[in-house]
Amino acid sequence: MAEDQQPPPRREIVTGVPRGTRRRPPAHTPARSEISEQTTLGATYVRALMRSQLRAGLGALAALALTVGTLPLVLLLPRAASGPLVWVALGLLVYPVMWLIARWYVLCAERNEADFTGLVTDPAEAPGPRRPG
Repeated sequence: MAEDQQPPPRREIVTGVPRGTRRRPPAHTPARSEISEQTTLGATYVRALMRSQLRAGLGALAALALTVGTLPLVLLLPRAASGPLVWVALGLLVYPVMWLIARWYVLCAERNEADFTGLVTDPAEAPGPRRPG
């Protein structure tokens, strides 16, 4: 009976990272390293962000200039016709329009930054919903 018994199997401890969670090196150089190393491609990325932010800022400035720039024309109307209209324009209409222009500008700037962040971030590092693996 002693010959029929086999020794218990040897236990081994695995200390490595599971295969599914190993990180592979990116197939391309992430844009973040291009920017931090100040390469020509990184400078192009930054210039594109700056250009899109400038475009949004100039658009907001133009809209504000057109809106507020027309107020002197309202003030040039004859006094009888422009009495309450001037106060309505100055007191009620200008501020919501300025708020809408400012809100539009902030949304454009945030969208530009989100697009840039999406371009710069490595997809493996991107936060998001995790899939069960």
